[in-house]
Amino acid sequence: MTSFQSFGFTERLARALTEAGYTTPTPIQAGAIPLIQSGRDVLGLAQTGTGKTLAFAAPIIDRLSRKSGPAPVRGTRVLVLAPTRELAGQIATSFETYGAGQGLRIAMVCGGAKIGPQIRKLERGVHVLVATPGRLIDLMEQRAVSLKDVEILVLDEADQMLDLGFIHALRTIAKHLPQKRQTLFFSATMPKTVEGLAAQYLTDPAEVAVAPPATTAEKIEQRICFVEQSEKQALLAETIRQPDLRTALVFVRTKHGADAVVRRLANADIDAVAIHGNKSQSQRERALQAFKGGKVPVLVATDIAARGIHVDGLTHVINFDLPEVPEQYVHRIGRTARAGHAGIAISFVSKAEREYLRAIEKLIGMKLAPRPADSPDEVHGNGGRRPGQARRGGQSGPRRDASSQQGQNAPRSNKSGGHGKPASAQGGGEAPRGRRPGKQARRRRPEYAGAGSA
Repeated sequence: MTSFQSFGFTERLARALTEAGYTTPTPIQAGAIPLIQSGRDVLGLAQTGTGKTLAFAAPIIDRLSRKSGPAPVRGTRVLVLAPTRELAGQIATSFETYGAGQGLRIAMVCGGAKIGPQIRKLERGVHVLVATPGRLIDLMEQRAVSLKDVEILVLDEADQMLDLGFIHALRTIAKHLPQKRQTLFFSATMPKTVEGLAAQYLTDPAEVAVAPPATTAEKIEQRICFVEQSEKQALLAETIRQPDLRTALVFVRTKHGADAVVRRLANADIDAVAIHGNKSQSQRERALQAFKGGKVPVLVATDIAARGIHVDGLTHVINFDLPEVPEQYVHRIGRTARAGHAGIAISFVSKAEREYLRAIEKLIGMKLAPRPADSPDEVHGNGGRRPGQARRGGQSGPRRDASSQQGQNAPRSNKSGGHGKPASAQGGGEAPRGRRPGKQARRRRPEYAGAGSA
C-alpha cells in the first residue's frame, strides 16, 4: 500500500487522516490495516513510534462508521486496554481525532482520576472504551460497565502489560468478554509471556512483524559511556549542555532517583521536571505539558511513568540507569527516532551495570563495544574534558548555564528556589547528602563508546 486511499476508508475518515497529515502508511499500518479490515485476529510486532495506534484505530473507526448503531447501555463495542494512563490518553485522543464528525462516543477510564465522572460517562454507553486494567475492573465490580457487547478487543503494549503485572487483571477481564470477537495484540517485543498470552486469546492470528521483535529502531544512534556511578550526575549535566541536544528524556530506575536527578540538575542551573508514580495526576500533566511545550528541555522518568509519552522531535534518550529488564531498553530508546526522524540514545554504564549491558546486547543482537581510550570524544564533543570541567568560550544548548564548574560541583542540597528550579520538581524523596568539606571526588576520564546506527 502506497497511500491511505488504497484502504478504501470512508470519505470522512480519509479526510480526517489527510487533515491530520497522514499520506503514506508506515510498514505496520500497511501490513495490519487490511488484515483488521478482513476481520482477522492480528498479532502486530513493531517498534514504538512506528504508527501502531493508527494501525488499529483507523480500521476500527471505519468499521464502526459502516456498521452504525447505538452504543450499548453501560457497555462498549470496542475495548482498548493500555498499561498506563498516559498511553490510554494518547490512544483516546487518536480515536477522537480520526473519528471526528462521525458521531462516535469515545471514553477513557484510568486510575488517578475520580471514578464518579467515569461512571456517569459510561451510563449511556460508548462505542470505544480505552481503559487501564485496574480501573476497568473497579468499574466492572461496581457494575458500571458491561463487556458482553464487545466486538473488538485491542491489547496495546502487550509486553509492558505483562511486565507491570497485569496478567491476573487481563484474565479477569477476559472472562467477561464474548467468545466471538476480533482480538488485536500489539507489542514492541515478543517474550515467551506474550507468546503464551497470544496463544490463549487469539484465534488463528495473522502476524505482522515489521522488524525483528527485539531489535532497536534503525535511525537510533546508540552510544554508551562507561562511568563511575558517582560521576553520572556530572556527566549528565555535561551531556545536556551539548548544542545538538534540544530535548532529552532521562530514564532512572527509581522514583526517589528521579527526584534526586532533578534537584541536582537544578543545582547545575539546568531546568528539568520529573514524572513517576508518586506524582499526582495533575503534577504529571503539568510536567508533561512543560516538557512537550518546550518550556523545560529535560524530563526525568521511570519506566512505568514514561509509557505512552510521545514528544515530536525528541532528540535524545539518556539511560542514567540501565534497566534491569533488557526489553525495557528497547522501549526506552524507542521514545526517540519516531515517525522517520533520527535520534540518539546514550547509556551510562557503571561497573555494577555491566551484567545488564550484556543482557541488552544479547537481546538486540549487537555488541555495544567500547571505543579505544584515545578516540575522539564523540558522546559529548567536549575535547576530552572530564565531566564538570570548565568549558571554553560561550555557552549553548537548551539551558541556563550559570557557571560551568560551580553549578556541577556544588554541594547537593534540597533547598528550592536557588536556581530557577521548576515548581513541579520540588518535594518528594530524600535530599541527597553533600560531600564532606575538604573531600573531592576522584575523577577519571570515562570511556566512551558508540555503535553507530542500529
